[in-house]
Amino acid sequence: QVQLEESGGGLVEPGGSLTLSCAVSRSIFNDHYIEWYRQAPEKQREWVATISSDGRTNYADAVQGRFAISRDNAKSTVYLQMNSLKPEDTALYRCNAKKLNSKEYWGQGTQVTVSS
Repeated sequence: QVQLEESGGGLVEPGGSLTLSCAVSRSIFNDHYIEWYRQAPEKQREWVATISSDGRTNYADAVQGRFAISRDNAKSTVYLQMNSLKPEDTALYRCNAKKLNSKEYWGQGTQVTVSS
């Protein structure tokens, strides 16, 4: 059974940092794109960042320069390092695994709240 499990969310003050983790089933980790999405209350889901199986990354304009996505192949885990956090970064963050012409997989999410 394929699983994605997020962790690392919490409450942080504006300007602070958090690192989210997404543990991915090994059966799909090496041939799927892994992405982070977020959804704030009463807003549409928003794509945040993507990392390919060979480590290429891409970011939404809203987080470019503040967030960094990375992967640890030995641990089958993708990370999202979030710096200079703003209140508008408050959301439920979920990771997603996808591959062309294949089923998508989602984790349950981890809540990030940026507030003083």
